[in-house]
Amino acid sequence: MLAPQKQQIIDLFNAALQPIIAGSELQPTVTLERPRDPSHGDVACNIAMQLAKPLKKNPRELAQALVAAVLASTEHRDLIETAEIAGPGFINLRLTAAAKQQVVKTVLQEGADYGKSKLGAGKKVLVEFVSANPTGPLHVGHGRQGALGDAMSALFEMQGYDVTREFYYNDAGVQIATLATSVQARANGFKPGDAEWPENAYNGDYIADIAQDFLAKKTVAASDGEPVTASGDINDIESIRKFAVAYLRREQDLDLLAFGVKFDNYYLESSLYKDGKVNATVEALIAAGVTYELDGALWLRTTDYGDDKDRVMKKSDGTYTYFVPDVAYHIVKWQRGFGKVINVQGSDHHGTIARVRAGLQAVNMGIPQGYPDYVLHKMVTVMKNGEEVKISKRAGSYVTVRDLIEWSSGEDGATDGAQDNGAPRDLTRGRDAVRFFLISRKADTEFVFDVDLALAKSDENPVYYVQYAHARICSVLAQWTGDEAGIGSVDLSPLTAPREASLLAKLAEYPDMLQHALEELGPHQVAFYLRDLAGELHSYYNAERVLVDDEALKMARLALMYATRQVLRNGLALIGVSAPARM
Repeated sequence: MLAPQKQQIIDLFNAALQPIIAGSELQPTVTLERPRDPSHGDVACNIAMQLAKPLKKNPRELAQALVAAVLASTEHRDLIETAEIAGPGFINLRLTAAAKQQVVKTVLQEGADYGKSKLGAGKKVLVEFVSANPTGPLHVGHGRQGALGDAMSALFEMQGYDVTREFYYNDAGVQIATLATSVQARANGFKPGDAEWPENAYNGDYIADIAQDFLAKKTVAASDGEPVTASGDINDIESIRKFAVAYLRREQDLDLLAFGVKFDNYYLESSLYKDGKVNATVEALIAAGVTYELDGALWLRTTDYGDDKDRVMKKSDGTYTYFVPDVAYHIVKWQRGFGKVINVQGSDHHGTIARVRAGLQAVNMGIPQGYPDYVLHKMVTVMKNGEEVKISKRAGSYVTVRDLIEWSSGEDGATDGAQDNGAPRDLTRGRDAVRFFLISRKADTEFVFDVDLALAKSDENPVYYVQYAHARICSVLAQWTGDEAGIGSVDLSPLTAPREASLLAKLAEYPDMLQHALEELGPHQVAFYLRDLAGELHSYYNAERVLVDDEALKMARLALMYATRQVLRNGLALIGVSAPARM
């Protein structure tokens, strides 16, 4: 049911309620739901059961009075076919065929805007995701974040929000120091396994590539950074650090490019120290009287804000613990005007939530409790040729996003995501599979990515199943040689077959699905919906012919096909997956 139709029914019930609640202080809210059993009707309302007790009336008698008033209104005729009372007082409605068919005209009129709303108009939201340390290529966990965060951002945009996609780089601290010493060791000719190799060094082949380019005094730059030229001096650890960070940020840019994810802003942890934000945050917490010193360290009373124990902010050696810059960063987010912030992170960040929120409450800046929101995802296991894949040559200790994209494209021997033998390589198939698969489960569930399934051209492969539905429609429409200009004004009354009714109902669900997915921060619902819509299309295609001899029926079915293709395109575009015309 479309939103205007839903509102029209609510208005009919509200009008019917007025004489019944007159003289009382009741302000009822009419809600409509889809019955779990389709045989019960198209719409269910339980308002009679809600009001029966306060009005001291029998719920079934109250329901009968409401139904009589609704059906007495002339405004119901084009919308409600029948109204029945079930059980203790449920009101079940069946919509007219014309009301159900209206979705086709709406989709064709709105096109790519079908499903959009102005719910978030004038509101800003920042979605932070991926936020990988610049110490290596992006791994599959980052890929899951990328797919979730990008789709979540698109959901907010569909509801009218002003969305900023942000990547936070932890380019300061112990891990960056380890990166520099790892590159330095490689530049000195050492490799993993040598006695001289640092104990906690990064072992991937990419470290050797960085060292080689550093010695060659090459210049690299990330998409938002100034070019960095290597000094070539093995003993210049600061030059090595700067070059290695810029090198890996550029590599991560390439990973994101292959994945089809773009960010509006990159924020560097190092800037928080450079701009004095970390020191200012610590001073604000001290001034608020929520800190104390113990054993030479500075502590924050996070237990006052729901944490299970107090946390060290500044260690005895004078360095800050990792949650302090996180608090400073989120203060900056708040100061930038983002009242709504979503952080998409791995489940290993669960422990930081309480202390970051405690720090934000303790500074007493008016930041609301529960700020920011977190979406934590669980790990991804990669299966290939029936076996779990734990490492890659590129990264050394984990499977990278580019590995997964290339494998899912059938590019097993490839060395990069850009070219092969000088010719452009199309990794669209792999990117589509990776993006669809990685949002196809709730974030808080573990996920097994089966490369063999991603390559399969069968109904078992969910992305193939959905894309094939789109291609199937394109094939039918290509066979028709008529003029599509008038397709949006055709008579839809011939669409009465059971499969047509199911397909129409599924098309009408799309806007509500988007709102529910946003409310629950669950973009997996988009993937679920697309599979269901594809299933309805395939069932319809197998049950009915579109290009029949009956001209009126043919045109109505063609309009239904155009509308279904549009909704498939809209949903696939939202999650960053292509809609091929041929498979």
